Amino acid sequence: MAGTKSDQDTTIHLRRTFAAPREKVFRAWTEKEALNRWWAPPGFENTSIATDLRVGGGYDFRMRKLPGGPEFHILGTFKEVKPPERLVYTWNWTEARGMGETLVTVEFRDLKGSTEVILTHALIRDEELRRNHAAGWGGCFDRVAEYLSSK
Repeated sequence: MAGTKSDQDTTIHLRRTFAAPREKVFRAWTEKEALNRWWAPPGFENTSIATDLRVGGGYDFRMRKLPGGPEFHILGTFKEVKPPERLVYTWNWTEARGMGETLVTVEFRDLKGSTEVILTHALIRDEELRRNHAAGWGGCFDRVAEYLSSK
C-alpha cells in the first residue's frame, strides 16, 4: 500500500543486559519506589508516578525537564502483565500532538543471574520522535543500571 510505513520505519528496538536477577529487574520496572529512582531520562526528574499493574490497569507518569522546565505527562494502559517475563502497555504523551497512541513491549530474559531486557516501542510514525524516544529509552536504561547496581 503506497504511503504505509513498515515496522522498521515506526519501531524502536533496544536491548541491554543487567547484572541482576530477572525478578529484581522486573520489580525495578514495576514498583513505584524503584520507578521513582530511575524512570525518566537524564536531564529530567519525576514529579509523579502512579501505576495499577494489572491487565486493563493504567499508569500515569509525570516528569519535568531540569532545571525547572515544563512538565510532561505520559499515560497508558497495561495490555499484558506477566511477571517476571513481560510487560505490554500503551503509551500516550499528552504534550506530543500528532504522536497518537503507541505500544511498548518489555521482555525480561533470564540469563542465570543476569537479565536481558528487550524493549520494543512501536507505532512511532515520526522519525524525529523515534530518535528522541530511542535516546530517552537509552538514558533510562543507563539509569536503571545505576539503580540496580546501588541495590
